[in-house]
Amino acid sequence: MIVLHWCKMQIMCLLILIYMGIIYIREGRKLNRITEKSNCNRLFDVLFIMSELAVLFDGITACTINFLDQVPRTVNLFMHLGMFVSYEIFAMLLFWYWVSVTVGISKRKWMKAAYLMPGIITICLTVCLLPELKFMPGIYTNYSMGSAVYVSFICVAIYCAMTIIVIVAKYRYIPKTKREALATTLVCIVIIMSLQIIFPEFLVTSIAIAMITISIYINMENPAIYGLEHYHHEMVMGFATLVENKDDNTGGHIRRSSAYAVLIAKNLRKNKKYRNVITKDYLDNLVQSAPMHDIGKIGIPDAILQKPGRLTPEEFDKMKEHPVIGGKIIKDTFSHLYNGEYENMAYQVAMYHHEKWNGKGYPEGLSGTDIPLCARIMAVADVFDAVSAKRCYRDAMPLKECYRIIENGRGTDFDPDIVDAFFANRDQVEAIYYHEK
Repeated sequence: MIVLHWCKMQIMCLLILIYMGIIYIREGRKLNRITEKSNCNRLFDVLFIMSELAVLFDGITACTINFLDQVPRTVNLFMHLGMFVSYEIFAMLLFWYWVSVTVGISKRKWMKAAYLMPGIITICLTVCLLPELKFMPGIYTNYSMGSAVYVSFICVAIYCAMTIIVIVAKYRYIPKTKREALATTLVCIVIIMSLQIIFPEFLVTSIAIAMITISIYINMENPAIYGLEHYHHEMVMGFATLVENKDDNTGGHIRRSSAYAVLIAKNLRKNKKYRNVITKDYLDNLVQSAPMHDIGKIGIPDAILQKPGRLTPEEFDKMKEHPVIGGKIIKDTFSHLYNGEYENMAYQVAMYHHEKWNGKGYPEGLSGTDIPLCARIMAVADVFDAVSAKRCYRDAMPLKECYRIIENGRGTDFDPDIVDAFFANRDQVEAIYYHEK
Protein backbone atom coordinates (compact mmCIF):
# COMPACT_ATOMS: atom_id res chain seq x y z
CA MET A 1 0.00 0.00 0.00
CA ILE A 2 2.93 2.34 0.66
CA VAL A 3 4.17 1.68 -2.87
CA LEU A 4 0.75 2.64 -4.29
CA HIS A 5 0.91 5.90 -2.37
CA TRP A 6 3.90 7.09 -4.39
CA CYS A 7 2.80 5.97 -7.87
CA LYS A 8 -1.01 5.83 -7.80
CA MET A 9 -1.29 8.57 -10.44
CA GLN A 10 1.00 6.70 -12.83
CA ILE A 11 -0.87 3.45 -12.21
CA MET A 12 -4.15 5.16 -13.04
CA CYS A 13 -2.70 6.62 -16.27
CA LEU A 14 -1.29 3.23 -17.23
CA LEU A 15 -4.62 1.45 -16.60
CA ILE A 16 -6.42 4.03 -18.75
CA LEU A 17 -3.91 3.51 -21.56
CA ILE A 18 -4.23 -0.27 -21.33
CA TYR A 19 -8.02 -0.04 -21.43
CA MET A 20 -7.83 2.27 -24.45
CA GLY A 21 -5.42 -0.14 -26.11
CA ILE A 22 -7.83 -3.04 -25.68
CA ILE A 23 -10.63 -1.02 -27.30
CA TYR A 24 -8.29 0.12 -30.09
CA ILE A 25 -7.25 -3.45 -30.92
CA ARG A 26 -10.81 -4.83 -30.70
CA GLU A 27 -12.42 -2.10 -32.81
CA GLY A 28 -9.51 -2.10 -35.23
CA ARG A 29 -9.98 -5.81 -35.92
CA LYS A 30 -13.70 -5.26 -36.55
CA LEU A 31 -12.96 -2.44 -38.98
CA ASN A 32 -10.32 -4.47 -40.81
CA ARG A 33 -12.84 -7.27 -41.32
CA ILE A 34 -15.37 -4.80 -42.73
CA THR A 35 -12.97 -2.99 -45.05
CA GLU A 36 -10.93 -6.11 -45.87
CA LYS A 37 -7.70 -4.19 -45.32
CA SER A 38 -5.64 -2.87 -42.45
CA ASN A 39 -6.54 0.68 -41.43
CA CYS A 40 -4.15 0.94 -38.52
CA ASN A 41 -1.40 3.53 -38.36
CA ARG A 42 1.79 1.66 -37.51
CA LEU A 43 3.46 4.84 -36.30
CA PHE A 44 0.62 5.40 -33.84
CA ASP A 45 0.99 1.80 -32.67
CA VAL A 46 4.66 2.43 -31.86
CA LEU A 47 3.81 5.78 -30.24
CA PHE A 48 1.15 4.10 -28.12
CA ILE A 49 3.54 1.38 -26.92
CA MET A 50 6.15 4.02 -26.07
CA SER A 51 3.58 6.03 -24.10
CA GLU A 52 2.87 2.97 -21.95
CA LEU A 53 6.60 2.37 -21.39
CA ALA A 54 7.12 6.03 -20.46
CA VAL A 55 4.28 5.95 -17.92
CA LEU A 56 5.52 2.61 -16.58
CA PHE A 57 9.06 3.93 -16.01
CA ASP A 58 7.60 7.14 -14.56
CA GLY A 59 5.65 5.09 -12.03
CA ILE A 60 8.61 2.89 -11.12
CA THR A 61 10.91 5.85 -10.53
CA ALA A 62 8.21 7.68 -8.53
CA CYS A 63 8.29 4.68 -6.22
CA THR A 64 12.01 3.81 -6.10
CA ILE A 65 13.12 7.39 -5.53
CA ASN A 66 11.23 7.37 -2.23
CA PHE A 67 13.09 4.27 -1.00
CA LEU A 68 16.66 5.51 -1.38
CA ASP A 69 17.77 3.57 1.68
CA GLN A 70 16.46 0.30 0.24
CA VAL A 71 16.94 0.70 -3.53
CA PRO A 72 20.58 0.88 -4.72
CA ARG A 73 21.58 4.07 -6.54
CA THR A 74 22.51 2.11 -9.67
CA VAL A 75 18.98 0.69 -9.86
CA ASN A 76 17.49 4.15 -9.44
CA LEU A 77 19.79 5.54 -12.12
CA PHE A 78 18.87 2.74 -14.52
CA MET A 79 15.14 3.31 -13.98
CA HIS A 80 15.58 7.06 -14.46
CA LEU A 81 17.51 6.39 -17.65
CA GLY A 82 14.58 4.35 -18.92
CA MET A 83 12.20 7.17 -17.99
CA PHE A 84 14.23 9.97 -19.60
CA VAL A 85 14.95 8.02 -22.80
CA SER A 86 11.31 6.96 -23.13
CA TYR A 87 10.27 10.62 -22.76
CA GLU A 88 12.68 11.66 -25.49
CA ILE A 89 11.67 8.85 -27.83
CA PHE A 90 8.02 9.65 -27.19
CA ALA A 91 8.62 13.33 -28.07
CA MET A 92 10.45 12.29 -31.26
CA LEU A 93 7.75 9.81 -32.30
CA LEU A 94 5.04 12.34 -31.52
CA PHE A 95 6.66 14.86 -33.87
CA TRP A 96 7.05 12.23 -36.59
CA TYR A 97 3.44 11.20 -36.14
CA TRP A 98 2.11 14.74 -36.51
CA VAL A 99 4.24 15.39 -39.58
CA SER A 100 3.14 12.10 -41.17
CA VAL A 101 -0.61 12.70 -40.70
CA THR A 102 -0.54 16.38 -41.68
CA VAL A 103 2.01 17.21 -44.37
CA GLY A 104 3.71 13.85 -44.81
CA ILE A 105 7.25 12.72 -44.01
CA SER A 106 9.76 14.21 -46.45
CA LYS A 107 11.50 11.73 -48.75
CA ARG A 108 14.73 13.70 -48.48
CA LYS A 109 17.31 11.89 -46.38
CA TRP A 110 18.74 15.08 -44.89
CA MET A 111 15.26 16.12 -43.76
CA LYS A 112 14.66 12.78 -42.06
CA ALA A 113 18.05 13.10 -40.39
CA ALA A 114 17.07 16.57 -39.16
CA TYR A 115 13.91 15.10 -37.64
CA LEU A 116 15.91 12.44 -35.80
CA MET A 117 18.93 14.46 -34.75
CA PRO A 118 17.51 16.26 -31.66
CA GLY A 119 16.28 12.95 -30.22
CA ILE A 120 19.55 11.12 -30.90
CA ILE A 121 21.67 13.94 -29.45
CA THR A 122 19.57 14.31 -26.30
CA ILE A 123 19.50 10.55 -25.69
CA CYS A 124 23.30 10.43 -25.92
CA LEU A 125 23.61 13.43 -23.60
CA THR A 126 21.20 11.84 -21.15
CA VAL A 127 23.31 8.67 -20.97
CA CYS A 128 26.50 10.68 -20.47
CA LEU A 129 25.04 13.02 -17.83
CA LEU A 130 23.08 10.40 -15.91
CA PRO A 131 25.78 9.73 -13.24
CA GLU A 132 25.46 13.38 -12.15
CA LEU A 133 21.76 12.94 -11.33
CA LYS A 134 20.78 14.02 -7.84
CA PHE A 135 17.85 12.76 -5.76
CA MET A 136 16.36 15.62 -3.82
CA PRO A 137 14.11 15.37 -0.73
CA GLY A 138 10.78 17.19 -1.04
CA ILE A 139 7.89 18.05 1.20
CA TYR A 140 5.58 15.48 -0.33
CA THR A 141 7.91 13.26 -2.34
CA ASN A 142 11.51 12.94 -3.41
CA TYR A 143 12.41 14.04 -6.93
CA SER A 144 15.38 14.03 -9.29
CA MET A 145 17.39 17.04 -10.44
CA GLY A 146 20.39 17.44 -12.70
CA SER A 147 21.55 17.98 -16.27
CA ALA A 148 19.86 14.79 -17.50
CA VAL A 149 16.50 16.19 -16.38
CA TYR A 150 17.12 19.45 -18.19
CA VAL A 151 18.20 17.63 -21.35
CA SER A 152 14.89 15.72 -21.43
CA PHE A 153 12.95 18.96 -21.13
CA ILE A 154 15.09 20.52 -23.84
CA CYS A 155 14.32 17.56 -26.14
CA VAL A 156 10.58 18.04 -25.65
CA ALA A 157 10.93 21.81 -26.16
CA ILE A 158 12.87 21.34 -29.40
CA TYR A 159 10.27 19.01 -30.87
CA CYS A 160 7.48 21.36 -29.77
CA ALA A 161 9.27 24.20 -31.57
CA MET A 162 9.74 22.05 -34.68
CA THR A 163 6.03 21.18 -34.60
CA ILE A 164 5.10 24.86 -34.40
CA ILE A 165 7.38 25.57 -37.38
CA VAL A 166 5.61 22.87 -39.40
CA ILE A 167 2.20 24.28 -38.44
CA VAL A 168 3.17 27.81 -39.47
CA ALA A 169 4.80 26.70 -42.73
CA LYS A 170 2.00 24.32 -43.78
CA TYR A 171 -0.96 25.80 -41.92
CA ARG A 172 -3.36 25.95 -44.88
CA TYR A 173 -2.50 22.43 -46.00
CA ILE A 174 -3.22 20.84 -42.61
CA PRO A 175 -6.89 19.75 -42.24
CA LYS A 176 -8.88 21.83 -39.78
CA THR A 177 -9.67 18.94 -37.43
CA LYS A 178 -5.99 18.00 -37.27
CA ARG A 179 -4.96 21.58 -36.61
CA GLU A 180 -7.30 21.66 -33.63
CA ALA A 181 -6.02 18.34 -32.26
CA LEU A 182 -2.43 19.45 -32.81
CA ALA A 183 -3.02 22.76 -31.03
CA THR A 184 -4.64 20.92 -28.11
CA THR A 185 -1.62 18.62 -27.83
CA LEU A 186 0.84 21.52 -27.81
CA VAL A 187 -1.13 23.42 -25.16
CA CYS A 188 -1.24 20.28 -23.01
CA ILE A 189 2.53 19.79 -23.33
CA VAL A 190 3.31 23.42 -22.49
CA ILE A 191 1.06 23.45 -19.43
CA ILE A 192 2.32 20.16 -18.02
CA MET A 193 5.97 21.01 -18.71
CA SER A 194 5.57 24.38 -17.01
CA LEU A 195 4.00 22.79 -13.94
CA GLN A 196 6.71 20.15 -13.79
CA ILE A 197 9.49 22.76 -14.05
CA ILE A 198 7.97 25.12 -11.49
CA PHE A 199 6.87 22.38 -9.10
CA PRO A 200 9.32 19.45 -9.54
CA GLU A 201 7.59 17.45 -6.81
CA PHE A 202 4.33 17.21 -8.78
CA LEU A 203 5.60 14.40 -11.09
CA VAL A 204 2.75 15.05 -13.54
CA THR A 205 4.56 14.07 -16.74
CA SER A 206 2.62 10.81 -16.99
CA ILE A 207 -0.64 12.79 -17.14
CA ALA A 208 0.62 14.71 -20.20
CA ILE A 209 1.67 11.50 -21.96
CA ALA A 210 -1.68 9.81 -21.24
CA MET A 211 -3.69 12.88 -22.28
CA ILE A 212 -1.75 13.29 -25.54
CA THR A 213 -2.12 9.62 -26.47
CA ILE A 214 -5.83 9.58 -25.65
CA SER A 215 -6.37 12.82 -27.57
CA ILE A 216 -4.70 11.37 -30.67
CA TYR A 217 -6.75 8.20 -30.36
CA ILE A 218 -10.06 10.04 -30.01
CA ASN A 219 -9.42 12.64 -32.72
CA MET A 220 -7.23 10.79 -35.19
CA GLU A 221 -7.02 7.01 -34.77
CA ASN A 222 -10.39 5.92 -33.44
CA PRO A 223 -11.46 2.94 -35.59
CA ALA A 224 -15.10 4.02 -35.14
CA ILE A 225 -14.32 7.26 -37.03
CA TYR A 226 -12.63 5.31 -39.81
CA GLY A 227 -15.68 3.05 -39.90
CA LEU A 228 -18.06 5.97 -40.31
CA GLU A 229 -15.87 7.42 -43.08
CA HIS A 230 -15.81 4.03 -44.79
CA TYR A 231 -19.59 3.65 -44.59
CA HIS A 232 -20.10 7.20 -45.85
CA HIS A 233 -17.78 6.64 -48.82
CA GLU A 234 -19.43 3.33 -49.65
CA MET A 235 -22.86 4.98 -49.46
CA VAL A 236 -21.79 7.79 -51.77
CA MET A 237 -20.21 5.38 -54.26
CA GLY A 238 -23.21 3.06 -54.13
CA PHE A 239 -25.66 5.89 -54.68
CA ALA A 240 -23.59 7.34 -57.51
CA THR A 241 -23.16 3.93 -59.18
CA LEU A 242 -26.90 3.30 -58.95
CA VAL A 243 -27.54 6.54 -60.82
CA GLU A 244 -24.75 5.78 -63.27
CA ASN A 245 -26.41 2.48 -64.15
CA LYS A 246 -29.37 4.46 -65.50
CA ASP A 247 -26.96 5.83 -68.07
CA ASP A 248 -26.14 2.32 -69.32
CA ASN A 249 -22.83 2.40 -67.47
CA THR A 250 -21.32 0.01 -64.91
CA GLY A 251 -19.84 2.67 -62.66
CA GLY A 252 -16.44 2.82 -64.33
CA HIS A 253 -17.04 6.44 -65.28
CA ILE A 254 -17.41 7.40 -61.62
CA ARG A 255 -14.17 5.74 -60.57
CA ARG A 256 -12.14 7.01 -63.52
CA SER A 257 -13.42 10.58 -63.57
CA SER A 258 -12.96 10.85 -59.80
CA ALA A 259 -9.40 9.55 -60.07
CA TYR A 260 -8.65 12.01 -62.90
CA ALA A 261 -10.05 14.86 -60.80
CA VAL A 262 -7.87 14.01 -57.79
CA LEU A 263 -4.79 13.62 -60.03
CA ILE A 264 -5.44 17.04 -61.58
CA ALA A 265 -5.87 18.64 -58.15
CA LYS A 266 -2.60 17.16 -56.88
CA ASN A 267 -0.72 18.37 -59.95
CA LEU A 268 -2.43 21.76 -59.75
CA ARG A 269 -1.23 22.19 -56.19
CA LYS A 270 2.32 22.44 -57.54
CA ASN A 271 1.23 25.73 -59.12
CA LYS A 272 1.99 28.53 -56.61
CA LYS A 273 -1.36 30.12 -57.44
CA TYR A 274 -3.23 27.17 -55.93
CA ARG A 275 -0.80 25.94 -53.26
CA ASN A 276 -2.78 27.47 -50.40
CA VAL A 277 -6.16 26.70 -51.98
CA ILE A 278 -5.82 22.97 -52.59
CA THR A 279 -5.26 21.88 -49.01
CA LYS A 280 -5.45 18.38 -47.57
CA ASP A 281 -9.05 19.14 -46.57
CA TYR A 282 -9.76 20.22 -50.13
CA LEU A 283 -8.40 16.98 -51.58
CA ASP A 284 -10.31 14.86 -49.06
CA ASN A 285 -13.56 16.68 -49.89
CA LEU A 286 -12.89 16.33 -53.62
CA VAL A 287 -12.45 12.57 -53.27
CA GLN A 288 -15.92 12.39 -51.69
CA SER A 289 -17.56 14.98 -53.97
CA ALA A 290 -16.36 13.89 -57.41
CA PRO A 291 -18.50 10.70 -57.55
CA MET A 292 -21.61 12.87 -57.04
CA HIS A 293 -21.12 15.04 -60.13
CA ASP A 294 -23.82 13.30 -62.20
CA ILE A 295 -26.22 12.52 -59.36
CA GLY A 296 -28.86 14.71 -61.02
CA LYS A 297 -29.28 12.17 -63.82
CA ILE A 298 -31.61 10.32 -61.48
CA GLY A 299 -34.23 12.87 -62.54
CA ILE A 300 -33.69 12.37 -66.29
CA PRO A 301 -35.89 9.82 -68.13
CA ASP A 302 -34.18 6.56 -69.10
CA ALA A 303 -35.34 7.03 -72.70
CA ILE A 304 -33.05 10.06 -72.94
CA LEU A 305 -30.13 8.67 -70.97
CA GLN A 306 -30.06 5.41 -72.91
CA LYS A 307 -30.97 6.71 -76.35
CA PRO A 308 -28.56 5.12 -78.87
CA GLY A 309 -28.62 8.09 -81.24
CA ARG A 310 -28.23 11.85 -81.15
CA LEU A 311 -30.57 13.73 -78.83
CA THR A 312 -33.12 16.13 -80.22
CA PRO A 313 -32.92 19.79 -79.09
CA GLU A 314 -35.82 19.16 -76.71
CA GLU A 315 -34.17 16.05 -75.29
CA PHE A 316 -30.86 17.86 -74.87
CA ASP A 317 -32.61 20.69 -73.03
CA LYS A 318 -34.04 18.09 -70.69
CA MET A 319 -30.60 16.53 -70.23
CA LYS A 320 -29.17 19.93 -69.33
CA GLU A 321 -31.43 19.98 -66.28
CA HIS A 322 -29.40 17.31 -64.48
CA PRO A 323 -26.85 19.72 -62.87
CA VAL A 324 -29.65 21.71 -61.25
CA ILE A 325 -31.39 18.52 -60.14
CA GLY A 326 -28.10 17.22 -58.73
CA GLY A 327 -27.44 20.44 -56.86
CA LYS A 328 -30.91 20.35 -55.30
CA ILE A 329 -30.54 16.69 -54.29
CA ILE A 330 -27.23 17.42 -52.55
CA LYS A 331 -28.61 20.49 -50.77
CA ASP A 332 -31.64 18.55 -49.57
CA THR A 333 -29.72 15.39 -48.65
CA PHE A 334 -26.47 16.71 -47.17
CA SER A 335 -27.67 19.89 -45.46
CA HIS A 336 -27.62 18.13 -42.07
CA LEU A 337 -23.97 17.05 -42.31
CA TYR A 338 -21.43 18.63 -39.95
CA ASN A 339 -18.96 19.13 -42.82
CA GLY A 340 -20.25 22.24 -44.55
CA GLU A 341 -17.17 22.46 -46.78
CA TYR A 342 -17.87 18.99 -48.19
CA GLU A 343 -21.54 19.79 -48.74
CA ASN A 344 -20.64 23.00 -50.56
CA MET A 345 -18.06 21.30 -52.78
CA ALA A 346 -20.39 18.42 -53.64
CA TYR A 347 -23.03 21.00 -54.61
CA GLN A 348 -20.58 22.97 -56.76
CA VAL A 349 -19.26 19.88 -58.53
CA ALA A 350 -22.77 18.65 -59.37
CA MET A 351 -24.12 22.09 -60.27
CA TYR A 352 -21.30 23.61 -62.33
CA HIS A 353 -19.22 20.84 -63.94
CA HIS A 354 -20.79 21.62 -67.34
CA GLU A 355 -19.90 25.31 -67.22
CA LYS A 356 -17.24 26.43 -69.72
CA TRP A 357 -14.31 28.78 -69.35
CA ASN A 358 -15.67 31.03 -72.12
CA GLY A 359 -19.13 31.25 -70.54
CA LYS A 360 -20.94 29.07 -73.08
CA GLY A 361 -21.73 26.23 -70.70
CA TYR A 362 -24.77 25.48 -68.57
CA PRO A 363 -26.83 25.81 -66.38
CA GLU A 364 -25.88 29.41 -65.50
CA GLY A 365 -23.38 30.38 -68.20
CA LEU A 366 -20.60 31.16 -65.72
CA SER A 367 -17.17 31.97 -67.12
CA GLY A 368 -13.54 32.05 -66.00
CA THR A 369 -12.85 31.97 -62.31
CA ASP A 370 -16.52 32.59 -61.53
CA ILE A 371 -16.81 28.84 -62.00
CA PRO A 372 -15.80 27.14 -58.72
CA LEU A 373 -12.35 25.53 -58.92
CA CYS A 374 -13.63 22.07 -58.05
CA ALA A 375 -16.14 22.27 -60.93
CA ARG A 376 -13.44 23.42 -63.36
CA ILE A 377 -11.34 20.42 -62.33
CA MET A 378 -14.29 18.08 -62.68
CA ALA A 379 -15.10 19.47 -66.15
CA VAL A 380 -11.79 18.28 -67.59
CA ALA A 381 -11.95 14.91 -65.82
CA ASP A 382 -15.57 14.35 -66.90
CA VAL A 383 -15.07 15.23 -70.57
CA PHE A 384 -11.89 13.20 -70.90
CA ASP A 385 -13.54 10.09 -69.52
CA ALA A 386 -16.74 10.69 -71.51
CA VAL A 387 -14.89 10.72 -74.84
CA SER A 388 -12.47 7.91 -73.92
CA ALA A 389 -15.19 5.45 -72.82
CA LYS A 390 -17.76 3.53 -74.85
CA ARG A 391 -21.28 4.92 -74.64
CA CYS A 392 -24.61 3.62 -75.85
CA TYR A 393 -24.57 6.06 -78.78
CA ARG A 394 -20.90 5.72 -79.87
CA ASP A 395 -17.65 3.80 -79.44
CA ALA A 396 -14.75 5.02 -77.33
CA MET A 397 -12.39 7.42 -79.06
CA PRO A 398 -8.64 6.67 -79.30
CA LEU A 399 -6.63 8.20 -76.47
CA LYS A 400 -4.73 10.40 -78.92
CA GLU A 401 -8.02 11.94 -80.05
CA CYS A 402 -9.19 12.34 -76.44
CA TYR A 403 -6.02 14.24 -75.58
CA ARG A 404 -6.56 16.46 -78.63
CA ILE A 405 -10.10 17.34 -77.49
CA ILE A 406 -8.85 18.45 -74.07
CA GLU A 407 -5.95 20.38 -75.59
CA ASN A 408 -8.21 22.14 -78.11
CA GLY A 409 -10.54 23.14 -75.27
CA ARG A 410 -7.76 24.94 -73.38
CA GLY A 411 -8.83 28.52 -72.80
CA THR A 412 -12.28 28.03 -74.34
CA ASP A 413 -14.03 25.11 -72.67
CA PHE A 414 -11.49 24.56 -69.89
CA ASP A 415 -9.32 26.53 -67.48
CA PRO A 416 -5.80 26.62 -69.03
CA ASP A 417 -4.13 25.92 -65.66
CA ILE A 418 -6.23 22.82 -65.16
CA VAL A 419 -5.52 21.53 -68.65
CA ASP A 420 -1.80 22.00 -67.98
CA ALA A 421 -2.18 20.11 -64.69
CA PHE A 422 -4.00 17.31 -66.54
CA PHE A 423 -1.17 16.94 -69.05
CA ALA A 424 1.52 17.22 -66.37
CA ASN A 425 1.58 13.44 -65.95
CA ARG A 426 0.13 11.45 -68.84
CA ASP A 427 1.56 8.21 -67.49
CA GLN A 428 -0.72 8.39 -64.44
CA VAL A 429 -3.68 9.39 -66.61
CA GLU A 430 -3.20 6.30 -68.73
CA ALA A 431 -2.59 4.14 -65.65
CA ILE A 432 -6.03 5.19 -64.38
CA TYR A 433 -7.57 4.64 -67.81
CA TYR A 434 -6.26 1.09 -68.23
CA HIS A 435 -6.70 0.08 -64.57
CA GLU A 436 -10.38 1.04 -64.45
CA LYS A 437 -11.22 0.03 -68.01
